[in-house]
Amino acid sequence: MSNKFTLAVKPAAVALMALMAATRFHHFGTPFALPDASLAVFFLAGLWLGGRYLFLTLLVEAGVIDYLAITKLGVSDFCVSKAYIFLIPTYAAMWLGGKCCRHIGDLTVANLMRQFGVLIVATSTAFLMSNGSFYWLSGRYTDTHWAQYIERFAMYYPPYLTTAVLYVVVIFAAVNAVKVLLGHKSSRQIA
Repeated sequence: MSNKFTLAVKPAAVALMALMAATRFHHFGTPFALPDASLAVFFLAGLWLGGRYLFLTLLVEAGVIDYLAITKLGVSDFCVSKAYIFLIPTYAAMWLGGKCCRHIGDLTVANLMRQFGVLIVATSTAFLMSNGSFYWLSGRYTDTHWAQYIERFAMYYPPYLTTAVLYVVVIFAAVNAVKVLLGHKSSRQIA
């Protein structure tokens, strides 16, 4: 009996990894680059693919991209601090949010609204972990206090949430539109 270890390459995983690689260099985006899609990548990977090895692979990819961006491409290392480790639970929140949506069911309006709600909760939880740990633990702010944190929360939360939600909604809609078109095309070929 053979216990060969095989690694199946899934096109969806490769596409999500490519999206992260293409966008992670610019957290907020620029006129020439899209904003970071990492949150959406982890959510969609949890929703469609699962598997702890993919989660670990995406974590490693994120770290390697950050390392290369800082050491080879001159990207600022401002966000890298002792709070950087909190990106693991940040991305885990997105991954688990995606996995939670797997069990919601068919694409009805009610189920889509449930999935959207899970996306909002997962992204908000991810924000609290990443932004909160950075503010309180990074050492970048010498006089930390709640008023300043709330001010920064109000400044950074809307684009953080909007970017993640837009990526997920657009990609989710595009994938499902392609599925419908391919399903419609194959049903016409049978007739």
